[in-house]
Amino acid sequence: MKNLCFLAFLLILTLPLQALDASLSFARFTGPQGAYVELYLHVSGQTVTTVTQSDSTVQGAVDVLVFFEQGETIIKYDKFRLLSPVGTRVVDFIDLKRYPLPVGDYKLRVEVTDANMPEKNRRYSTDLTLDFPETQLAQSDIQLLAAVSPATEQGPMVKNDLLMEPLPFNYYGRGANVLTFYQEIYNSDQAIAQPFVLSYRIDKLENDEAETVLLAHKRQDPAAINPLLLKMDIGDLPSGNYQLVVDVRNRERELLSSKAIVFQRSNPLVDAQNFEEAMASVTIEDEFVQNLTPEELEYSLRAITPLLPQRDVELVDILVRNDSMRAQRMYLYGFWLRENRVDPEQTYREFMEVAAAVDQMFQSGFRHGFETDRGYMYIKYGRPSDISRSENEPSAPPYEIWSYNEIKRTNQNNVRFIFYNPSLAADDFVLLHSDVIGERNNPQWELELYRDSPTEHPGNYIDGDKVNDNIGRQSRRLLSDY
Repeated sequence: MKNLCFLAFLLILTLPLQALDASLSFARFTGPQGAYVELYLHVSGQTVTTVTQSDSTVQGAVDVLVFFEQGETIIKYDKFRLLSPVGTRVVDFIDLKRYPLPVGDYKLRVEVTDANMPEKNRRYSTDLTLDFPETQLAQSDIQLLAAVSPATEQGPMVKNDLLMEPLPFNYYGRGANVLTFYQEIYNSDQAIAQPFVLSYRIDKLENDEAETVLLAHKRQDPAAINPLLLKMDIGDLPSGNYQLVVDVRNRERELLSSKAIVFQRSNPLVDAQNFEEAMASVTIEDEFVQNLTPEELEYSLRAITPLLPQRDVELVDILVRNDSMRAQRMYLYGFWLRENRVDPEQTYREFMEVAAAVDQMFQSGFRHGFETDRGYMYIKYGRPSDISRSENEPSAPPYEIWSYNEIKRTNQNNVRFIFYNPSLAADDFVLLHSDVIGERNNPQWELELYRDSPTEHPGNYIDGDKVNDNIGRQSRRLLSDY
């Protein structure tokens, strides 16, 4: 199964928070009626605009356009609306479509649009080939599954009397300890005509190399179609990028055919355990981290959190919660050693002076200043090029607009953040909107900022993203002037 929206080497779009978030993937199969493509769509409910029903429940919807093209010719076209379940909030919702197609080369294009806010949309495009010779050995794509259960009724996700729910984003998160996949082998009765071996393995992908970490085998008898539903225990796999490979081999173990699919794994509990074991033989007794008290150590680790990849954020959190003093010291030392191999202590001291100043600047009664939204962004992206603050704008709570001439981390110029204080508590500013890649992107930030002036909102609140302008209202100008 090919993933069209998550893995960077396929199409990859980095989706900012609050943008429409949809996982789109496909798998190719064949059968007595010919070849077909299955299209899987998973929509994140929290990113879809909702419509309130008469009973105060809510529902979201997306409009989907599907094109299979050859050159300038559209071979197959589909348009449909996918509705979320009705409830007190919109949960994630999924769909599966099957498209019979002749053998050949195609470009698949898909557009997914929030039905209640059309400016929120995603477009996906990829090339695919359908090629299933009638007498030669072939494999379908591999379909990773989130869940499998006996089918109680027929539906698009039912195969061989089983309800198979596709795995969104090809991603296994915390607590997902079993990898389940479905695949079909074709024409083994004609191409092999004797029992054969199915080998399936998981390879760790790192530094352009693949290392096998799990391997299993299964004997198969020849048939026109061999349907395969198999599981692998991935509870001990650490976080990282992997590929699942399914090989078809004859009795002499010669490779006849192979298929692979890439997936991601997040497993912070195993990461923490592996980290502690790896560091057991490393000596840090003479390094600066050895002199830090437990309180200083935790403070230092929390201060660098904005600079860490998400996988390491979870790892550090586990190390702190487990009171793993030595592992904490090792992680902190390793972090600053990567920053400065000659004098990591000096770089650490310089950073902690900044962190202490940020902590003081954005004080909060419930957390460190660098853990507030403004402090977090200050540590992550550095000092803003300019800050504009409004304290007394009519019908708006206090807000700040930060502008950056350049952010190297995302390779962007002239970007902005807007923070506001809806609770009016002392300096309790939260991020409302930003155009920085990966941060909260809220097209309706004006409606939220000026929510105390509902009479000046657009007639259709769902589709609108601006309030009426007036002489005292400056946020839009301030946000666009930089």
